[in-house]
Amino acid sequence: MAVTYLKRGKPQAERAEDDAKVRASVETILKDIETRGDAAVRELSQKFDTYAPASFRLSRSEIDAAMNRVSTRDMEDIRFAQTQIRRFAEAQRASMTDIEIETLPGIVLGHRNIPVQSVGCYVPGGKFPMVASAHMSVLTASVAGVPRIVASAPPVKGEPHPAIVAAMHMGGAHEIYVLGGIQAVGAMALGTETIEPVHMLVGPGNAFVAEAKRQLYGRVGIDLFAGPTETMVIADETVDAEMCATDLLGQAEHGYNSPAVLVTNSRKLAEDTLAEIERILKILPTAETASRSWADYGEVILCDTHEEMLAVADDIASEHVQVMTDRDDWFLDNMTSYGALFLGPRTNVANGDKVIGTNHTLPTKKAGRYTGGLWVGKFLKTHSYQKVLTDAAAAEIGEYCSRLCMLEGFVGHAEQANVRVRRYGGRNIGYGEPALHREDAV
Repeated sequence: MAVTYLKRGKPQAERAEDDAKVRASVETILKDIETRGDAAVRELSQKFDTYAPASFRLSRSEIDAAMNRVSTRDMEDIRFAQTQIRRFAEAQRASMTDIEIETLPGIVLGHRNIPVQSVGCYVPGGKFPMVASAHMSVLTASVAGVPRIVASAPPVKGEPHPAIVAAMHMGGAHEIYVLGGIQAVGAMALGTETIEPVHMLVGPGNAFVAEAKRQLYGRVGIDLFAGPTETMVIADETVDAEMCATDLLGQAEHGYNSPAVLVTNSRKLAEDTLAEIERILKILPTAETASRSWADYGEVILCDTHEEMLAVADDIASEHVQVMTDRDDWFLDNMTSYGALFLGPRTNVANGDKVIGTNHTLPTKKAGRYTGGLWVGKFLKTHSYQKVLTDAAAAEIGEYCSRLCMLEGFVGHAEQANVRVRRYGGRNIGYGEPALHREDAV
């Protein structure tokens, strides 16, 4: 395998050092929220957002007032996006069915898909107001049937962002808070005097929000570790540098630490894309962010073959993977580690971010190796159950259970089975002894 880096990002050691600083800061803040509750939340909101209203929860009249400030065109666009996302989420929900089967005469096993009972949905809004994140979390939770959906987003310019509030409300949020960052996810997960804790946290965020979710995992469930945006473009000579550069920078503008990687088997495309990125950065309004992200986290990787491109892509396991080659479906069939695929030049990551219908809350930092992104199934818990309907079935399964428990030395377990073999099977099993097979007992 011949893999050449024409550009490398910040070394892993430096990235790990940055992560350690974030980790320590988040731990201190979460401890403060847990100890002091509302007082800590209010101080943090004042410190980071210069915002400390009488109540962080919006009343119905405040929600209506915010929505009235959204233009008709914007409201129609939000409704269109939510229709696409709801349609796909409903199809996903329909694919998850409860089951019940009789595995032996009189033995019934099954499972039910039960919604998580309360969810906290975080919607980022610092550098950019992420209206679409409300659709992806709140609306999807609503389709799943979650009975209590709490949504929170930071203030923008000292007040609730009207379009975010509209998207939250239209998506089905039962409680809407104007809180950002660690104070938002901490308050929703740990609870305060005025905010009842939730069972699960979902939604993307910056490095601090992602780390807060990691530290809170166990106290509450989380969707996944959705940290700073990552994007990868897999391309060959079938596309041009403008397309590749545009797709890389389109995600690099998210933040100063958003990895953007080009993987290609065309040296010409690689070199042309590097030049095109420099050209676009001179005219891109968000170049201050995108240029720093590209400088520190951008990479261009040159491979010999499509097979090498596949291996490199699976190793990196990027959040977003834009595939523009002469064999896009081959990558679909063979890639195993990623957040979401965007196949062919006609689509792009921004479609997925905002409107097309798939969810944009996706695994980062190689988490795509073991989990997919947020979807309706993340809000559902699959719980099994069993029923034994006849005396004969109770005795038969009990005999096997008794012997298997004794095989492992669990006498108390075995007696749970034995007492039923005695009562429902009419057999005299000695206390703490294995139930012999009927043929052996004769």
